[in-house]
Amino acid sequence: MNVGIKIAILVITGAGLTFLTRRSLKGFHTHGLYRLCAWVSSIALILLNLEVWFADAFDAHQVVSWVLLTLCVFSVIYGYSSLLKGRPDNSRDDKSLIGVEKTTVLVEAGAYRYIRHPIYSSFIFGALAVFLKDASWAGGVLASIIILCTILAAKTEETKNIVYFGEAYRDYMERTKMFIPFLL
Repeated sequence: MNVGIKIAILVITGAGLTFLTRRSLKGFHTHGLYRLCAWVSSIALILLNLEVWFADAFDAHQVVSWVLLTLCVFSVIYGYSSLLKGRPDNSRDDKSLIGVEKTTVLVEAGAYRYIRHPIYSSFIFGALAVFLKDASWAGGVLASIIILCTILAAKTEETKNIVYFGEAYRDYMERTKMFIPFLL
């Protein structure tokens, strides 16, 4: 795929994601801007390494990449399904939250029993996985941007959760790790 097509795909998907999440992009005090940056950088990283996605399938870097991609998919699916237990509701008056993010009950079950941000963990696993497809300086920069934006999104979201859930969220933070169970 030539560079022009890749750039067109990046611009179109970036514009689409911006439109879909526009309510959550209200400044640096919301997680939406950081999340959008992570999404767009993820698309750029995928497009950068697209040609080598299946090359040398049994090389060590590819095997590790596929394991991380599997963790990425598992994290997002398990995290999303666990988040539904938080009874998302439009009564939660926060314009920066969209859909399932509008939990009205603190979720401490499922994936959230072990980590506070399983969906954001999937961004990190995915960034590392796609980077490993064909490690390069450009890929390293994009993976770093994804990881940094993911951390900023999670930290910003935690600030909002503390405001909404109060001391219960602070206690929850003490008992759980941010992205990787028992480690980080």
